[in-house]
Formats: sequence, C-alpha cells, structure tokens
Amino acid sequence: MAVVLPVRHQPALPKSLIRAEAPSVEAIELDVLIVGGGPAGLACAIRLAKDYPDLGIGVLEKAGALGEHVLSGAVMNPGPIRALFPELSDADFPFRQPVGGEAVYYLTPTGSIKLPTPPTMKNHGNVVVSLCEVVRWLGEQAEALGVNIFPGFPAESLLVDGDRVIGVRTVASGLDRDGQPGAGYQEPTDLTARVVVLAEGSRGPLGQAWRTWRGVDSDNPQIFALGVKEVWEVARPLDRVIHTLGWPLPRDTFGGSWCYPMGPNQVSIGLVAGLDSHDASLDVHESLQRMKLHPLFREILEGGTLLEWGAKTIPEGGYHAIPHRLSGDGLVMIGDTAGFVDVPSLKGIHYAMESGMLAAATIGPALAGGGDRRRRRVDGLRRRDSYLTHPERPPSHPQHAAGIPGRLRDGGAQGGVDDPDRGCLPRRPDRHGRGRRRAAASRHAGTVRSRQPAHLQQGRCGLQVGQRHPGHHPVAPGGGAGCFRCGGGFLRANLPGRRL
Repeated sequence: MAVVLPVRHQPALPKSLIRAEAPSVEAIELDVLIVGGGPAGLACAIRLAKDYPDLGIGVLEKAGALGEHVLSGAVMNPGPIRALFPELSDADFPFRQPVGGEAVYYLTPTGSIKLPTPPTMKNHGNVVVSLCEVVRWLGEQAEALGVNIFPGFPAESLLVDGDRVIGVRTVASGLDRDGQPGAGYQEPTDLTARVVVLAEGSRGPLGQAWRTWRGVDSDNPQIFALGVKEVWEVARPLDRVIHTLGWPLPRDTFGGSWCYPMGPNQVSIGLVAGLDSHDASLDVHESLQRMKLHPLFREILEGGTLLEWGAKTIPEGGYHAIPHRLSGDGLVMIGDTAGFVDVPSLKGIHYAMESGMLAAATIGPALAGGGDRRRRRVDGLRRRDSYLTHPERPPSHPQHAAGIPGRLRDGGAQGGVDDPDRGCLPRRPDRHGRGRRRAAASRHAGTVRSRQPAHLQQGRCGLQVGQRHPGHHPVAPGGGAGCFRCGGGFLRANLPGRRL
C-alpha cells in the first residue's frame, strides 16, 4: 500500500494573507507594530519603549483583553523578566511561587515509577507562574510606558509594497458564518508601521504566509505537539513540580504530562502529545480525562473543582527547525512564531521574551538612525542569539527525531544522548524522515470537529464542573474566552469573522 502524506493534500495558504494594496486613508500610523500580545510581543514593546521612548509602538491582540487567550500554569525561567526590569525585585513580579521540589515518574495504567530528574528538566531557581497574570502585568507596564494596546483586533493580512511589509489589516467584525456582513458589521482597520513584528504564536498565519512569500526555509521542517491544560482549585496544596512519561500515551507517541502547584489551593495539570503520532485518531483531551483518574493525580484532584481549560500547539522542531531568516524588509519574527521552544528543558516562555528583547535591540537602532523608510531594513536578529539565552545551554534538536521506536525509548534514549554533552549532538541538521515530519505538521488538520458532545470526564472521583459564564461551556479555552459555546448538550466552535 502506498504511503499517504497528508501534507501533499493540504490546501495552500490563502493569497489574501499577503495584500499588495495601499493602506486606507484612515490607517493608523506607527513606527513599530507588534502582532500578538503574549510574552514575546510585550517584552519587545517594553524594551523598545524603555530604550526609545519617542517611537510610536502598538500591540495588536486578537483577544478581547490581554491574557484572555493565555491559560494559567507554567514553570518559567525568571532571567529575562529580571533583565527587562532590573530596577524591580522578585516581590514586584507576578510570580506564584518558587519551585520547591520536583519529581519525574513513568506511569503505567495503575501505578508509577519514580525516575531520576534529567539534567535538562531540573527547575532549581525557576518560578511557577500564572501566565495570563504575567501577560496582564506586562501589558500594564507597557501601557505605563506609552505603548498603544489594541485588544480585540485579529490580524487578517500583511500589507506590502513591493518586497517590503508596510503594515497589517485587521479582520472585519460582524461577519456571519459565511463571511458575509451581518448585524454590527465594521470594516477592517489598517495599521501601517516602519517595522512589523510577528509575535502571533505557534503556526500563526501571517508568519507562515510571509515565509512562503519570501521563500524562507529551515534546515528541518517544524514539527508540532498538542498540549491540553486544565487549572484546578484543590483541597490540599501540592508540594512539588511533577512531570511524567508513559501512560496514557501509546508507546510510539512522544509526549508526557505535568502537574504544577500554583499557590496553596490551585494546580495546573496537562498532557502533551506529538502530532507525528502514528495514530491520527489519538484524542489528547480524552487521554487527559483518563489520566486524571490515575492514582497519582486522583489523590491531588480529589475534592477539587475545575476552573478552566485550554489547548495550544507547541513547536517542537528545535534549533534546526528555526527559519534561516527571522527578519526581512520591514518585518521581524519572534517567540513561538519563529519556533523558540526547547523541548529537553520544557521551556519556551523565557526564550520568547528573550527573542522579543533581542528584536527590540535590533529594531531600535535601525529606526533611530532615520533615513529613507522605504530602504530601511531590519536585519541581524539571528536564530542562535535568540535561542541561546544562556551560554551553557547549546542548541538542541527534537528528542523524538532519532527514529527509535517507542515513546519511552525516544524520549529516554535520545535524551540520554543529549544530557551528557548538554544537547550538543547532533551539530548538523537531522534530515532523516524529512517528509514524515513535514507531514506531522498537518496530519491532524483535516478533521475539525465543530460539533461534539461535551465530554469532560470526572469519572468516579465525583469532581464537579461549574459553569464559569452563563451560556458558555466551562471548558472554553482561555477560561471562557468565547472560543466555544454549549447548547443542546453539544460543544460548538464560535468561528471568527473569517476562516483562514
């Protein structure tokens, strides 16, 4: 039987993502426009506003308010945020608590085996945060510095003039499901800028479109994982950071789970699975529901209440999947848009912030020098500089790229090769299985379930789910951000004004 690669059947990106059109006469003019109000975009805005207060800086965010599309619960390296605000102490930052202890387990369906913590996963000196609280706090700092925040404006396309990016057009609001103007229709807004910074997150459409348009490739194709996360209010405090591998994922699926303490009465729990799984029907959310009934997690969640849940894709390709160029004429890519995630250490937030700060250090001098705006280029942001926020951590490669069958052997054996030399092997790109890994990026893209039963399983624990907002499903990603609604016992997707 012939091998079927879904990527060969994936439709091309809409041409409307790149518009060679003049901005409207009512366009908002800025010096720097940042698309995405996450850690990367806000760190870039703050660094620019601090060092170059005369620049006009704007942040375009699709959520109705900063933090609404960011779910709580993460372990963060605090180095970059301390560097961004050297005048503040740790007591001034929105940290929940320092990491006090940690444990790694291999799970079986009914038990667990404690394992030594791999060197790359040790979290001594790191902090547990509510990421949405961090984003909101960064937004407040940015606004205090004069940065313009535009929430509730999803970006529809890049505006270009020849080879140069000159701005962004937002999505028209008030469209019906067929993309036609409905009640409350409002025309799109154009924003022009001397530099556009794409911080739109994992697999953002504008970043994909620009790379395709300009022919920007990478040594290895980017590969992705799907992470599903829940935040719980619990009866007993958790005293350690927990990571697991093994059950409930199949042996040939790379991934694992976590459970983090978020103060005395909250925990973050979640499961990540690589989208290059051989089983395209693998339901990560359903697997998480079964995992919560495992004795290790049941003891933590018993008597608790689910507060919110969400899901996101994670770029896992590593250093060699980062694009060859992160900047072009009038444009820079940072954060998850560029793929700054280090899987062996399970870290991405501080890499995102560091990349935003490095982008600001590149953009500021380029714009401060003046000159012909049509000739001004922003180059010099290098993938190595952004990926290596600490000199002792060389670039790593995806731990499941070795082709060794089995999830434990993938993560354990290949991780064992990485750890002694601190991630230095291999130094050259791993091209083995390039077509298979490229297909992984779209393997699950063919089926979008906009109508499915609400199925948060509580099992025999008697754990209750409360409605956070009337008329909305309690599991709306981002904590009731309106991505889904519940009616007639079914979970339905609230589609944006235009489907890309």
